[in-house]
Amino acid sequence: MHRLHWATAPLRMFVILSVYFVLLGLPLLLTQTEDGVVLVLTPKAVARFVIVTVPMAFIAVGVGLWAWLALRFRVDGDDLVVETGLLRTRKRRIPLSRVQAIDVVRPLVTRLFGLAELRVELAGGEQNAIALRYLGRGTAQQLRAELLARAAGLPGHTPEAPERPLWRVSGGTLLASLVLRLPVLGTALLLVVSLVLLVLYAELGMLAVTIPALLGLVRAVVAPMVMYGDFTVAISPDGIRLRSGLLEERMQTVPPGRVQAISIVEPSLWRSYGWARLDVTVAGYAGERQALSSVLLPVAPRQVALHLVAQVFPGADVDAVRLLPASSKGIAGAASGAGTDDRIFVVRHGRVCRRTDVIAHARAQSVRLTQNPLQRSLGLATVHIDAPPGPVRVAAADRDLGEARAILESTARRAQAARAAAGDPARWAARRS
Repeated sequence: MHRLHWATAPLRMFVILSVYFVLLGLPLLLTQTEDGVVLVLTPKAVARFVIVTVPMAFIAVGVGLWAWLALRFRVDGDDLVVETGLLRTRKRRIPLSRVQAIDVVRPLVTRLFGLAELRVELAGGEQNAIALRYLGRGTAQQLRAELLARAAGLPGHTPEAPERPLWRVSGGTLLASLVLRLPVLGTALLLVVSLVLLVLYAELGMLAVTIPALLGLVRAVVAPMVMYGDFTVAISPDGIRLRSGLLEERMQTVPPGRVQAISIVEPSLWRSYGWARLDVTVAGYAGERQALSSVLLPVAPRQVALHLVAQVFPGADVDAVRLLPASSKGIAGAASGAGTDDRIFVVRHGRVCRRTDVIAHARAQSVRLTQNPLQRSLGLATVHIDAPPGPVRVAAADRDLGEARAILESTARRAQAARAAAGDPARWAARRS
């Protein structure tokens, strides 16, 4: 059995004591005076602080040691075995064939200690994920390589697979792509106008506009810059490797076959520069981790994005698929089109922000036809090609009913044939050899 890195204990102690000091410790040192509440180190305040802090220090030490001692793990054949608890032990045996993705995450504080968190995403959703907080950086990378090798059907001592860099997003391009969006430009204009009115007329009511606009820009520009800064994509035999993050370094490895659907996003202001973004649905991610892992490529030339799509869905050529427009009777508009070939199903929609949704036939879990009341009156229908829940949903809207039924039947046949040809996605490397 292996334990977490010994520095996990003092790190947990530091976090607990920091929270305590900010929320409770510092107020204990404050004293009410005629000038208000000030920090005065009177004997009474110091004694009060010591009386509360000493027990909290013992609690922090106990929690830190418990967190370190209570988790143990080992790799047993094709299983990852995780034991938790001291007084009452709970053992989990996780077949590595269920591994959907393995991430190495290094928050800012842990980087100071040379630590990393290993997150093992499993089929079945957010509650099934395994988080090993924290391991040494080298240990985390070595364990990641071993788990990926065993999940692929290779010996555990197989060295880490080499990688081929595909694209690196420069900081200037990322910033420009975040700014050159109509909602961001509109919010920036609203912020400038509200600030001018606030300064010229001293109208404090404008703060009700200024503050939300400022927070909106932080969320739309600053947060993605921090999250996707220094973003790189590399192709490796064990999957697609993504690295990003200015404050929290994240290295994500998505094994082959785990990307279920892709959306090529092209806002109107990006199209003059030939830029595109890739949003994806990855099997195994759920909740917050799904939101953090929904971007396969934040911005790149469209040809680079299409090349990455071809890496995810081997042999896919999105531009070669002939798209038939939706019915003129519907509200989807002439910009909406759908088409298929032997490998993928493609749907394009949107005028201001054009999205091209792509799903491989082998990834389709079901195909269904729906009609809302308006479509029923017009003789139209929508065909849905379902993948696991995620940000990308592939649906051909407003098709003539006869055409929709033909799409439904042909897509179901293609999906069945593709799944039969692909076989079980587990132990994929052993099948190739």
